[in-house]
Amino acid sequence: MKITSTSCICPVLVCLCFVQRCYGTAHHSSIKVTRNQTKHIEGETEVHHRPKRGWVWNQFFVLEEHMGPDPQYVGKLHSNSDKGDGSVKYILTGEGAGTIFIIDDTTGDIHSTKSLDREQKTHYVLHAQAIDRRTNKPLEPESEFIIKVQDINDNAPKFTDGPYIVTVPEMSDMGTSVLQVTATDADDPTYGNSARVVYSILQGQPYFSVDPKTGVIRTALHNMDREAREHYSVVIQAKDMAGQVGGLSGSTTVNITLTDVNDNPPRFPQKHYQLYVPESAQVGSAVGKIKANDADTGSNADMTYSIINGDGIGIFSISTDKETREGILSLKKPLNYEKKKSYTLTIEGANTHLDFRFSHLGPFKDATMLKIIVGDVDEPPLFSMPSYVMEVYENAKIGTVVGTVLAQDPDSANSLVRYFIDYSAEDDRCFNIDANTGTIRTTKVLDREETPWYNITVAASENDNPGLLSHVTVGIRVLDVNDNPPELAREYDIVVCENSKPGQVIHTISATDRDDFANGPRFNFFLDERLSVNPNFTLKDNEAAAPSPSGFVHAREMGVCGPAMQKRSCPRLA
Repeated sequence: MKITSTSCICPVLVCLCFVQRCYGTAHHSSIKVTRNQTKHIEGETEVHHRPKRGWVWNQFFVLEEHMGPDPQYVGKLHSNSDKGDGSVKYILTGEGAGTIFIIDDTTGDIHSTKSLDREQKTHYVLHAQAIDRRTNKPLEPESEFIIKVQDINDNAPKFTDGPYIVTVPEMSDMGTSVLQVTATDADDPTYGNSARVVYSILQGQPYFSVDPKTGVIRTALHNMDREAREHYSVVIQAKDMAGQVGGLSGSTTVNITLTDVNDNPPRFPQKHYQLYVPESAQVGSAVGKIKANDADTGSNADMTYSIINGDGIGIFSISTDKETREGILSLKKPLNYEKKKSYTLTIEGANTHLDFRFSHLGPFKDATMLKIIVGDVDEPPLFSMPSYVMEVYENAKIGTVVGTVLAQDPDSANSLVRYFIDYSAEDDRCFNIDANTGTIRTTKVLDREETPWYNITVAASENDNPGLLSHVTVGIRVLDVNDNPPELAREYDIVVCENSKPGQVIHTISATDRDDFANGPRFNFFLDERLSVNPNFTLKDNEAAAPSPSGFVHAREMGVCGPAMQKRSCPRLA
């Protein structure tokens, strides 16, 4: 160092700093710090009078991850008071002093004894002091300085959140954003390109692309179809050193699934179907199923079925099973093979949730033709009426014909029919039926006054299949004949006063008849001619307009008060 002879200089500590960049080039610089804190490089000194004392330190640098056999040289402390005779002692204190960093107390050379990692600790704060070795008195005040750990590219970019699972709708426009991935690099972003990351796609082209700066993944093709391919595995690489050769890299996987949109209409696998339904099928029962296929999923594949044409619209109905997406065909009215042997239906299946963005791919419905064959079933005989009502007079002779029932085989075979009365155990069997003709006759003399009505059940079966039975109810009304005489309503014991006037009504006599109304009233009342007649009394019919089962007893003249009629008169029919 050069000091002008006219200057008054106090001892000054000089720092020699060793800096090694990541490319291995070493630089040595000698910095002299004067009392007025003006720097001079390579020994040139300008002296000012009346300066202030003080220290100014530049940063020291030590290269991280040093793997050499010898301690790494960091820099040098030097005082102007050091004449090279060993009288100056250099002392180093602070972070890592004595363990990581050691100093030659005679020369002031500082070395790093350990391999350092900038990503764990970026700098160390230390204190330097130069003292007189003999007196231990400081030649300069203690000063603080920093040793900064110089970064090298020793950390590859890392994706902290991968692998990724993401979805994007099918048929999206090219360039639709899917996901942004981010990789971090633990190296120093302020020094060189060690932490400058560039993204690229290793797997997934030509379907997807990635922005090299932002890491945004986008679709790279138009109209990607989920039905053609649903899943994609995309590998994204992040490389530091701005993607240059020699940069470190890391990668992650992005699993992309195309979600469904309604871009496929339903389609029946066939344009014509045939279904067999027996004529014995019950009304309201399901008789068949039909299904249209839809390549979409979820609600985009939901559909409804309807019958849009055909001669069986009034006979059949169709509903939709939401779970299986099938059309359930049901019977609305009974089938009759002998009347109609087949039906034709046009069935339509249509999507219920339409996406108008894809209406140009429609129409989102399809139709098919269904032919229904009615199957012939051996049916029981069919009576000509759902029920019968017949009449017969009471007191008719045994064997009197009451009426005839008629049943026929509805099938084309037209088998012969046999009849029988289905009696229960407690029934009074008053009738029988001819097994071949269905004619019902009496087996007993009937009395209307005891049983005016009979209900019997007639069964019919086919000769060829006796197990097939049909039943019909037959009501038999017993008609009345005049077979019961009228009777006085009760025994009469009449009392008349002696002062009764001639023509005065002294009593009314009533009569009843068990026969029907047509064969009962009106009655004629008269005194029995076979008995002696008391001239004091007369009996006359009630002459009211309406028929009346009564007669009046009149007094003819004054007489002794006492019984007028000692015996019951027996009226007879006129």
